[in-house]
Amino acid sequence: MDFSYSESELLFQTELRTWLEENLPEGWLDGNRNIPADNKGKGEFLRDWQRKLSEGGWAGISWPVEYGGRGATLIEEVIYEQEMARVKAPPVLNIIGTAMVGPTLLDIGTEEQKEKYVRKILNGEEIWCQGYSEPNAGSDLASLQTKAVKQGDKWIINGQKIWTSYAHLSDRCFLLARTENTGKKHEGITAFLVKMDQPGVETRGIRSINDQYDFNEVYLNAAVADDADIVGEVNNGWKVSLTLLSHERVGVARQTFRLQKQFDELVELAETLEKNGRPLILDPIVQQNLAIFRAKTKALLFSYYRHLTNSIRTGKPGPEGSMDKLASSELGQEMLAYAMSLQGAENTLWKEDALVDASWQRDYLRSFGYTIEGGTSEIQKNIVAERILGLPKDIKK
Repeated sequence: MDFSYSESELLFQTELRTWLEENLPEGWLDGNRNIPADNKGKGEFLRDWQRKLSEGGWAGISWPVEYGGRGATLIEEVIYEQEMARVKAPPVLNIIGTAMVGPTLLDIGTEEQKEKYVRKILNGEEIWCQGYSEPNAGSDLASLQTKAVKQGDKWIINGQKIWTSYAHLSDRCFLLARTENTGKKHEGITAFLVKMDQPGVETRGIRSINDQYDFNEVYLNAAVADDADIVGEVNNGWKVSLTLLSHERVGVARQTFRLQKQFDELVELAETLEKNGRPLILDPIVQQNLAIFRAKTKALLFSYYRHLTNSIRTGKPGPEGSMDKLASSELGQEMLAYAMSLQGAENTLWKEDALVDASWQRDYLRSFGYTIEGGTSEIQKNIVAERILGLPKDIKK
């Protein structure tokens, strides 16, 4: 494993750092990271950021150059995520579009679909969401019950999706629906590109425990799609969905690097808070716990680098990504819980009443989603057990 960057990779890193210094929202690098709380203001803020990224050539960096990307290598993608985590850059509103839908269309979409959608995805003109999870089909995605029936030259879609991020701000949805019941749940599924602004689509917000409003329920009542809106082949949507999910490979990198930043901020918190007139950082028990977190975050980082090296050698991501996802989501939640305990009674304060930065409270509450989204911790453990440790799927009595 080589931890050093090549000359071209260092130039890439320097170029990105310079661009961020010049283009992040005013005051952002000084800690004034205020994103409007209301839906309209937040949507406008994040759309502006997406547009600025696209204009600077920093949206969809792994995309081919002819479609507005940089043709970035896997290492350059990692550098990108590392730098974004370092400055705690605003989230990318169209992350579903740039990280998954766009690359999927570039891989297997028709020329018409590429022409119609990909550039609008990149510049944020059209925001996308992902219609996968349902009330009875979360981690077991193949159990989805949303149905699409062909009527004339149209497909009529009925069903419900849930936990759909940014659906209330989205223009289109990459949606899975059952088009045939063969008795085998992985068969008879089709991927559609569905317009959100139509009478048959209703969005209801889900307010999270951290008071944020990013998730939604999406109700499909005779929503309409055309044959041209199908990705891949009819009844072959499971294969299409796997193609889309394969593009989530840098998502784990993003969380891994954020944890390195989160540890640094945890140390700063211990230096700021006091007990009996002394900074908590001087408490031997606090020092011991911080040392443990330091070891864990570094172990996670080096484990990720090891798996990244293997992906570069083989040309494809392996099941080890489940190890990284499991460890990063649970460690992030553990560190945030410790930050809350350091604050003592003050951790119950919220927003403008808080005596310390209330982002710790919001991030702690949000962290419970890390162990659910993108495959629950239980699912990740099954993958590790079966595909890495070679354990059987079922224990027969």
